[in-house]
Order: sequence, then C-alpha cells, then structure tokens
Amino acid sequence: MSDDNSAAFDDDGFVPAFSDAPLGAILCSAAAAMSAIGTAAIGALMLLIVADVIGRNFLDAPITGVSEIAARTVVAIVFLQVPAAILQRRLTRADFLVRRLQGASPAAVSALEAAFCIAGAIVFALILWASWPKLPESWASAEFFGVQGVWTIPTWPFRGITVLGAALAVLAALYSATQEMRNIRSRT
Repeated sequence: MSDDNSAAFDDDGFVPAFSDAPLGAILCSAAAAMSAIGTAAIGALMLLIVADVIGRNFLDAPITGVSEIAARTVVAIVFLQVPAAILQRRLTRADFLVRRLQGASPAAVSALEAAFCIAGAIVFALILWASWPKLPESWASAEFFGVQGVWTIPTWPFRGITVLGAALAVLAALYSATQEMRNIRSRT
C-alpha cells in the first residue's frame, strides 16, 4: 500500500488507534458488523418489494405481509446502522458550520462534535430506556404483528435490534465524545 493510501486509511476516524484498543476496536468492529447486516437487510428488502410488485402486477399473486415487514425492517435497519454512522461522523448534520469553523478553530469543531455526541448519547439512552421493558414483554407474551391466521411474525427480534442498536449507539456516542475531548486537549 502506498503512503498516500495508508495515510487516508489511518485518518478516517473509524479504525481506532492501537492505544484505543481493545475497547475502540471491539466497538468499531461490532458497529461495522451491524452496519453490514443492515446493508444486507436493505438489499433483501428491495428484492422482497420488487418481487411483490411483480407478483401483484403481472402474476396477480401479491406476497402477503410485505408492508408489515417493510415497516418493521426500515426501523431495524436504522438501528443496525446508526452506531457505525456515529463512529464515522456520518450522521446528518449541517456541514457548512463545521467547514467554516474548521479553518478558524479546529478545537471549536471538536468541542461542537463532543457536544453533539453527548446529546446523541442522551437521546439514544432515552430510546434504550423506553425500549428495554418492551423486549422481555414481547418475548414472554409471544407478541406478533400481522393478521392472525393469515400471516404473522414475532415482534421480539425487531425490538431486540432496537435495544441492541440503541445500546451500541450510546456507547459509540460516548466513545466519540471522549475522542473529541482528546482532540481538544491535543490542540491546546
């Protein structure tokens, strides 16, 4: 690998420095694995929707439950991919402000990123707090969605993904906040 490529790879902010391992490496690996699963789910959902459209319009045989699966899967995909988005600084944001501040004060950008990460940790902690009690309840009661006798699917896997994704998002946001705090200290 050339020096140009290795420098770009090292500075991407996703692969932790050796000093941050094993916590950073484990967290980043788990987030990357969840993101890959979310990406595969996007592809599978697209194929399911296309198959339903073809079956509905050309074969007069729609696939039962596609709208219910799509509704739950979209939420699951978000929670599968958000920890990696936090670690990679790819959450939706107003980059114009960050770009303007970057030239004037990189420490101010790190402070803004740290505040953003702390706010994200609080939001995802609240989601986790609200979602956790519903997971064991849905498991114990065999809760499902769909039409009984026609098509049903249990809700606990989707609730589990929400809980896992929110928990990893909290950890990712806190980890990113500490990294930004380190950046502030190193720049001052």
